[in-house]
Amino acid sequence: MSWCSVATVLTHRRAADTAGALRDLIECARAHDVTLRFDESETRKHGLEPADGLVLDAPLSSDVDLCLVLGGDGTILSGLRAYAGTKVPVFAINFGEVGFLATMDRDDLTAAFERAFGGDFERLGLTAVVVRREQEDWLAINDVSVHRRPGMRVADLAYKLGGEEVGRVRCDGLVVATPAGSTGYNLANAGPVLAWGVAGFVVSFIAPHSLTARALVVAPDDTLTIQNVSREEYVDVHVDGRPSCRLDAGSEIHVEFVRSTAVLAQLPGATFYHRLRERFGRLAS
Repeated sequence: MSWCSVATVLTHRRAADTAGALRDLIECARAHDVTLRFDESETRKHGLEPADGLVLDAPLSSDVDLCLVLGGDGTILSGLRAYAGTKVPVFAINFGEVGFLATMDRDDLTAAFERAFGGDFERLGLTAVVVRREQEDWLAINDVSVHRRPGMRVADLAYKLGGEEVGRVRCDGLVVATPAGSTGYNLANAGPVLAWGVAGFVVSFIAPHSLTARALVVAPDDTLTIQNVSREEYVDVHVDGRPSCRLDAGSEIHVEFVRSTAVLAQLPGATFYHRLRERFGRLAS
């Protein structure tokens, strides 16, 4: 008997990459009496037609048992943000490149679907950071990045902790990464990898024009303030790789740690270190 009765489905932006897997998923869901929900974007992307066991053009909602993702880390992050603050686990099958957040690879889809629908997985609570600017805020599962505009001067950024300025760096930008996101843009900046379970986040710099700029691990209760101290140029702020807002000269944003917000499904006994070896060891081989 299936543990799951209703599941949201999110897929890779390239529909052709998951077309065959989606047919298999629909067939497996019917065999397990699981209803699959597709939002308007997914319905249109795959040209889905009304059929038994499918709910189409359905807005994302928390009244489901599972969020099933067929995609890479970008799609997985979309699912984690969509269900942040709920208890809905995100079970992800990798159809991307690295797939660091994926629960399983796509080499055995039948086994993956059986595990997902049967509840044969563990639940891992992921931390996050929230970016605040006046009356607006954005949630980041992976990272927040601040970039200078292409063709413009280097960014001039000051950063404070607990209201006290720690440093000021001329650079192409900076990255604020959660433990889950520390293996991404932060790692490319030679920042430290934070194991899942570490409470806190890391700040690293993109091409700093300084010999003293070093990555910094921030304690969970400390608020980070990033200030654009350039005279004229604004900088762009991206959340989980997506443009979110711009930071004008003289303006600032605040970043705070969120202890547990999203639930990621992982195989029983899987560890962060195993995942690190498998994903990045594979790229190096």
